[in-house]
Amino acid sequence: MEWIDGTKRDDFNWQRTPLTQDALAGKKVVVVGGTNGIGRAFAHTLAAQGAEVIVVGRTFRDEGAERISFIQADLSDMEQARRTAQELPIETLDWMIFTTGIMPGKKREENSEGIEIDLAVSYLSRFVIVRETAERLGKNRAQTEVKPRVFVVGFPGTNQKGDINDLNSKGNYSLMTAHSNTVIGNEALVLDGAARYPHVNFYGLNPGLKKSNIRAGMLGEGSFFQGAAEFVIGMVTESVEDYSERIAPLFVSTGIENQSGALFNRHGDPIHPSRELADAANLQKVIEVSEKLTSRTLGAAG
Repeated sequence: MEWIDGTKRDDFNWQRTPLTQDALAGKKVVVVGGTNGIGRAFAHTLAAQGAEVIVVGRTFRDEGAERISFIQADLSDMEQARRTAQELPIETLDWMIFTTGIMPGKKREENSEGIEIDLAVSYLSRFVIVRETAERLGKNRAQTEVKPRVFVVGFPGTNQKGDINDLNSKGNYSLMTAHSNTVIGNEALVLDGAARYPHVNFYGLNPGLKKSNIRAGMLGEGSFFQGAAEFVIGMVTESVEDYSERIAPLFVSTGIENQSGALFNRHGDPIHPSRELADAANLQKVIEVSEKLTSRTLGAAG
């Protein structure tokens, strides 16, 4: 099996042996969106294996946890995303992991900057943080045998039918199209980041369906429908904790060092990029629209 560029699937081999306690001692990690769901599971797994973890989010649920600290931020606001990026000890970080995510509601909602709320939280806050930090990421790390890494959790490689001509969903609003736009944006962030920042490795993770609070906006926070849906999902899919334990070795694997831009499914197997984003013109258009939407906070850096 070969990728579009001719790379063979076998070239993506990585050591899947579960990490031992203290295997990540000395590693410094930021989990953006690490207060719930997959992000929180990642924070717990990595801290248990010795990493120093900074969690970014709205509500901290792990006060007193060993090796986990917290920066509070409302990532629906692009200016807060930028200020948060400036607070992070970027130069000493080994990895940044982005897990922030919501689902949009039945009616279009936007933040104070006029950005559709799911796009703002689930994609553009990540875009802002990457643009603010990537040039400095890992510059002063003690361990330099591998490049610093950025992992973007979304649903890459799924050929989502969004609308790159209306990424902000200002036209005829559709819940699923709006969310697909965030999926497209996150995959574009990985592919563009791999080309734009050669001193950093970017990877996309597709965890598949998981029980979490991400569907609260769509189903109603605390509603019967949300509870029933999450119960069923929890019964038929693996937990976020199990996923985190299985994928953690990927974070540190040397087997993916020369594969910046690679995308991985819920099993950790490599997957093709979405067909639409394999077109360089479409990828560039997503990035240009993202720059325009965040220009009020990125300024000249955008």
